[in-house]
Amino acid sequence: MLIYTARRILYTLPIMLGVALVCFALVHISPGDPLVSVLPPDASEELRLRMMQIYGFDRSYVEQFLIWLGRALQGDLGNSIATGRPVAAEVWGAVGNTLMLAVVATIIGFTLGCLFGFVAGYFRDTWIDKLASFISVIGVSVPHYWLGMVLVIIFSVQLNWLPATGAGPGGSSAWVWDWEHVRHLILPAVTMSVIPMGIVARTVRALVADILSQEFVSGLRAKGLLDRGVLAHVIKNAAPTALAVMGLQLGYLLGGSILIETVFSWPGTGFLLGQAIFQRDLPLLQGTILVLALFFVVLNLLVDVVQTALDPRVQRS
Repeated sequence: MLIYTARRILYTLPIMLGVALVCFALVHISPGDPLVSVLPPDASEELRLRMMQIYGFDRSYVEQFLIWLGRALQGDLGNSIATGRPVAAEVWGAVGNTLMLAVVATIIGFTLGCLFGFVAGYFRDTWIDKLASFISVIGVSVPHYWLGMVLVIIFSVQLNWLPATGAGPGGSSAWVWDWEHVRHLILPAVTMSVIPMGIVARTVRALVADILSQEFVSGLRAKGLLDRGVLAHVIKNAAPTALAVMGLQLGYLLGGSILIETVFSWPGTGFLLGQAIFQRDLPLLQGTILVLALFFVVLNLLVDVVQTALDPRVQRS
């Protein structure tokens, strides 16, 4: 197990380097002037050249990448062009909010998805299966930003039960585990959980239906094992794949939350990424994308290790 884990870590290192290279390249080849947010419209060419020297944009792409990568390895992601604040401070504050939202949404989606998928697979080809499958298809098909606006209209505007925007009272971004802050978390977390719920439900449904059709299940029942014992074996065999799907969905939620966070004005990486794009803030854009991509890579590494611990057949394959 240790050898497998060490080998997976070694495989991850070049992937991280490739992620950093792609992140740097995609941001720099995009059109637009990165200094548009700090220079006045009537700025002289001399002032523009001087600002390019200050931010290092006058160097070649190779030099810029090596300097940026070396600083990033030391935890220095540069300073925001728009605000002048360190990018690392802004990104890590937003990452905490996004990670909390994504984890809560993943727990909700994974729990409901496993429930619907297991029930649909166990009662396959019945009306229960069709109902659970219909709910999972709706969860995958409905645009989550549209669902977020609908939930705001219902629960915030009409019923006035839950706040519509922000992460805390008065627009505060500092999180505290109390009811007032949890109320701000409910709507965005439920909205984000719909898509992973549908994906997990469809995956678990197919797994359970396939496992129940295998010969070892018939053998267990022939030996007189009760349904509760059979279900325990089914869950054990379906758990590794379901866990892998959950890990991937958590990674997708970390990087794909920009629309949800914009709808609910949630101060996370998605909201920060949107601001960086519209302000053409290259250091902030690079730092945010890099941190999110590395989170996804590390998360996949952890899922592989945990999946191997649960099912040694993965290591042998």
